[in-house]
Amino acid sequence: MALMDFIKKQFIDIIQWTEDDGDTMAWRFPMAELEIQNGASLTVRESQMAVFVNEGQIADVFGPGMYKLTTQTLPVLTYLKNWDKLFESPFKSDVYFFSTRQKIDRKWGTPNPVTIRDKDFGMVRLRAFGIYAFHLTDPKAFHTTISGTLESYTSEQLEGQLRNTIVGHISDIFGESGVPFIDMASNQVEFGNALKAKMDPLFQSYGLTLDSLNVQNISLPEELQAMLDKRIGVNMMGGMQAYTQFQTAEAIPLAAANEGGLAGLGAGVGVGFGVGQQVAASMAQSLNPAAAPAATQVAVSPAPTSAPVSADEIVATIEKLHGLVGKGMLSQAEFDAKKAELLKKLG
Repeated sequence: MALMDFIKKQFIDIIQWTEDDGDTMAWRFPMAELEIQNGASLTVRESQMAVFVNEGQIADVFGPGMYKLTTQTLPVLTYLKNWDKLFESPFKSDVYFFSTRQKIDRKWGTPNPVTIRDKDFGMVRLRAFGIYAFHLTDPKAFHTTISGTLESYTSEQLEGQLRNTIVGHISDIFGESGVPFIDMASNQVEFGNALKAKMDPLFQSYGLTLDSLNVQNISLPEELQAMLDKRIGVNMMGGMQAYTQFQTAEAIPLAAANEGGLAGLGAGVGVGFGVGQQVAASMAQSLNPAAAPAATQVAVSPAPTSAPVSADEIVATIEKLHGLVGKGMLSQAEFDAKKAELLKKLG
């Protein structure tokens, strides 16, 4: 009867894994009620590793190659099963294959902005995203900490953990660097290297090697980017005084189109520059919170009833009015009258 049971048993003489996708990282060879016979062939392809596990304990590890399973090629398993005295054939053991192929173009990004302290803008919120690549190098550590006894384990199951851990270190990297946001775009390579250095130990504890980690973009949320664009625009026009002059000049055509024409423009020029100073202080406060006390002081100061107008400002206004004559928006008589009125202010 024992002989018949032995004959009916199915024995494994070839153990191998033909990967059918690029996502599986760990795969358990289907044993069921099968047993491995002495001298069976183990084939481990390039970009693979194989591990024998005896009753939950990791035994022998095999790299790429073809092996004949004997006491010589299974030294740890031989020791665990006491085969030094008698080699039992056939035998049972769990066999796991691991893919060591590089996983490339894995994306990470901040689902929500992270808050850091910036020396130019104070507290700001940043977004960042990039890519990384890794591969499995230590199947023992990966089996122990990640995949365990699962029939298969994919990189998709792991990526959420890796991605969230990378994002969790972003604020530390930005904060420790001391680099202002304006200069971050030119330091993305350095940020990627620093972030990789922080992540290397974690990947190694999982049995993985982090091959590369890149920061592809660092940006502000839309509302903060709009404020930065305003500040850049003001600087491009030569500062707040030039910005105020520009705003006043742009308002002249609107005044000409309104009822009464340019009758009140002379008084409006002086008042306009006073108001412009207040607007400038308000904008400076919103764009640079660190200057809030000074901006507040300017905002609450009473506006002068008649702010002095410089000669350059009067000349600029006259030139603007002359341009309106050429466009047919102002008559020559109106221009001459307003020009005379403005020139009196130079006296």
